[in-house]
Amino acid sequence: MRFFEELKTAANDVNLELSEKQYEQFIKYMRLVQEWNEKINLTAITEDEEFIKKHFVDCIKAFKSNAIAEAHTIIDVGTGAGFPGMPIAIMHPTAKITLLDSLNKRINFLNLVVKELGLTNVTTIHSRAEDGARNPELREKFDVATSRAVANMAVLSEFCLPYVKKNGHFVALKGPAIEEELENGKAAIKILGGELKNIIEVSIEGTDLRHNIVEVLKVKECNKKYPRKAGTVNKNPLKIGYLI
Repeated sequence: MRFFEELKTAANDVNLELSEKQYEQFIKYMRLVQEWNEKINLTAITEDEEFIKKHFVDCIKAFKSNAIAEAHTIIDVGTGAGFPGMPIAIMHPTAKITLLDSLNKRINFLNLVVKELGLTNVTTIHSRAEDGARNPELREKFDVATSRAVANMAVLSEFCLPYVKKNGHFVALKGPAIEEELENGKAAIKILGGELKNIIEVSIEGTDLRHNIVEVLKVKECNKKYPRKAGTVNKNPLKIGYLI
């Protein structure tokens, strides 16, 4: 129970309780990441204390977003090792969480985690973000699309907003310096039917880390031509001048 108080404090800070079962799920998850990290590249953060703070506490802080706290359906786009989607699933067992990633090895790993942790509210999908968003079963079907440190806001918006229902939210977990990124992403957010609603500053206890949660409200449906085909989004982020 070495890290129980640390995770409990983070949970309490976002008005959640941490049970011993949830704590055990977090520790088992960390051990699986550490074990599999030697086979597939999952994270550069492997030391226990750092892992707890920089992965788990950081992801629990996502619940500072009311959009995430109140969502019934959440898709984590480009989930990688499962951040933030898996910690959200552990802490929010009544929400349905979809983890989407383009690398099948990571999806196989996430399937193992889901099984080992006994999670019944998680679905995994092997797909590129651009392809998944064109699937009628996924397009504009989620209360929230979220992503953590995958790309800049212009690119992330095109990856994520097509998954979000009208009146739902795209919630990006970002680093400390986001002003320029938001300025550069304004056009993409608007073109894709979004509207910047809120920026929530987050601090991680016991560190000097400062992060930001960016909430974008989906005010209208996405034009069917977005997202553009795989490879285009990163090379040519949306900006003023693109037709809506």
